[in-house]
Amino acid sequence: MRTYSLLLVLFTLLLTGSLFAQDAQSIVAKADVVVNAPQDQTANMKMILIDKNGKEKVRETTFLQKGTEKRIMRFTAPADQKGIAFLSLPDDIQYLYMPAFHKVRRIASHVKNTKFAGTDFTYDDLSSFEYAKDYDAKQLSENDTHWVMELKPKADIKKDYGMLKMSIRKDNYYPEKIEYYDKGGNLWKVMTRRQIEEIGKYWFSKEMEIKDLKEEHSTKMILDNVEFDTGISDKTFTKRYLKRAK
Repeated sequence: MRTYSLLLVLFTLLLTGSLFAQDAQSIVAKADVVVNAPQDQTANMKMILIDKNGKEKVRETTFLQKGTEKRIMRFTAPADQKGIAFLSLPDDIQYLYMPAFHKVRRIASHVKNTKFAGTDFTYDDLSSFEYAKDYDAKQLSENDTHWVMELKPKADIKKDYGMLKMSIRKDNYYPEKIEYYDKGGNLWKVMTRRQIEEIGKYWFSKEMEIKDLKEEHSTKMILDNVEFDTGISDKTFTKRYLKRAK
């Protein structure tokens, strides 16, 4: 009888652990859906790059996204950055247009861990915002307002990060904060979303900041003139359009 009881307890623990993990994955998947809910979106973006001495560089861009994996960022100011454009497509395909060379070049896989245009985002960071697809989730804690999830890259996914910690709001499933840890378990970057508002039927963050703790550098993004579901054509997300962009 004692053996049977112990087996029953063990089975229950395994079962509840499995359900707990499955629930964590579904919460992260729901967060992905909330962030990527619009059919398409456009915005003007101010990017403020801040070094360890507090010195700032300001850049301005336009941002377009369709679905979850098609996006373009195009610099409009200052003059030395104007015209530089970045295109991200499904299947981890990315292109960069440098107007000084009049060339569109594909971003090779081995350089996707480098920073994009001096910001604290790597090319890989900008490739996809579907965390449930790339990471296995486990719930670490929760309170009245948030879940905290541990995300580790799936076995077949290569990432520079050994682990993420994601804080997800319970009222709307919006991921408010993400901590990025290196493969040695050290905290590397922290991304925080602010001014989270409901615009029409979508939740959206108008300000996002990512801090690189190792390099003591941060990038703040402030979005304006945000529009959803305007019917952006698929032709916009092409190398041809990228090169013609002004």
